[in-house]
Amino acid sequence: MFTNNKDTMKKPFDTSTVINMIGAGTVINGDIQSKSDIRIDGTLKGSVKTDGKLVVGEAGTVEGDVSCDNADISGSLSAKITVSQLLSLKASAKLDGDIITNKLSIEPGASFSGSCSMGAVIKDIKHAEKQEKTA
Repeated sequence: MFTNNKDTMKKPFDTSTVINMIGAGTVINGDIQSKSDIRIDGTLKGSVKTDGKLVVGEAGTVEGDVSCDNADISGSLSAKITVSQLLSLKASAKLDGDIITNKLSIEPGASFSGSCSMGAVIKDIKHAEKQEKTA
């Protein structure tokens, strides 16, 4: 008469709307890997890899390699950053490292020191990553 329909009522969890946050005053030592967006207002000493968007706030600091789909940088980044779509450096951004991206936007006042590769280079990287996975 009464049945437990909890299993039939469960919906798959959608990670595309999840935002991971590292608050101001927080220090993390280690690598972060996620399928969803990440916002960093604290300090991360390690690498970041996400299939979503990375936002580094004005108080945020990242010391490690970064790989993501899109990025908005307002804080400090000391690393190589690989962005498959758009990298946006805001006026308060300080980036010390190499950039590999498809599109780049730099506001006046932003500081960037390093090399930059844009356009078709990112497609070559994605192709190389796929070949490494199949090998």
